[in-house]
Amino acid sequence: MIISLDLSSDVPIYQQLRDRVVEGIAAGTLREGESLPSTRQLAADFGINFHTVNKAYDLLRQQGFVRLNRKTGAVIGPTAADAAFAAGWSARARTLLAEAVAKGMPADEVLATCRALLAGFEEQRGDEAS
Repeated sequence: MIISLDLSSDVPIYQQLRDRVVEGIAAGTLREGESLPSTRQLAADFGINFHTVNKAYDLLRQQGFVRLNRKTGAVIGPTAADAAFAAGWSARARTLLAEAVAKGMPADEVLATCRALLAGFEEQRGDEAS
């Protein structure tokens, strides 16, 4: 998986790393059991502090996307939605939708964007299965 970061973004680097890994899982480019680069290797690749990568990996662990092990490092874990995830996801989705409404985005445009993003992940997963 190729990870791209915007080092000049207002979004913290650890959050960008976390988001790219989650997107890779959603797209099927990162699969259960696959190892992620070590914190030191990824930090060296981007020229960032390894604690930043560690923070991203720990967040992914807390959210159930990866397992961390001293011997194997960060490994993509089995992912399944549970009630706690669904509640948290709904709250975050509500906030994102509220932002769109507050900025005046038409509902049909918001729904079209959501459909297109979901279709993109499904398409990528389909391409990976081929």
